[in-house]
Amino acid sequence: MHIEWKKLLFAMGVPLGVGVLSAWTTREAMKQYGGLNQPPLSPPGWVFPVVWTILFLLMGVSAYLILTAQVLPQPRARAMYWYYGQLAVNFFWSLLFFNLQGYLGAFLWLCLLWVWVLMMIRAFYRISPAAGLLQLPYLGWITFAGYLNFGIWYLNR
Repeated sequence: MHIEWKKLLFAMGVPLGVGVLSAWTTREAMKQYGGLNQPPLSPPGWVFPVVWTILFLLMGVSAYLILTAQVLPQPRARAMYWYYGQLAVNFFWSLLFFNLQGYLGAFLWLCLLWVWVLMMIRAFYRISPAAGLLQLPYLGWITFAGYLNFGIWYLNR
C-alpha cells in the first residue's frame, strides 16, 4: 500500500488542530467542570483528553482513506462536507458547554453533532467501509457525552 504522506499529514493535522484549538479556548473554563454535580458513570477528567485524542486520530485516518479513495469528485466532496461540518459543530459544542455554561443548549447542540456525525459515517461508508466503521467509536462517545451533558444540565439547574 502506497502512503501519500502529504495527504496523511493534512488529514491527521486537521482534526488534531481542531482538538488543540478547542482545548486551548476552553482551558480556563474546564476548571469549573470538576465542581459540577456529575451523573453516575462520569469518568475522571483525565479520560477526556485521552479519548478525544484517539477519536481525532481515527478521524484523521478516516479522512485520509476518503481523500485517497478512487472515487468520483462529487461523493468525495459530499463526504468531506459532512466531515468538516461535524468538526465545526464539535468545536462550538465545547464553547457552549464550557465557556458559556449553557448546558441545555450544549445538549441540543450535541444532538445536532450526533446527526452530523451519523451523516458523515454514512457518506464515508459509501466510499470506504473502513473509513465509516472507524467513526463508530466517535458516534458512541458522542452518545455517551449526550448522557453526561444532559445529566450535568439536570443536576445543576
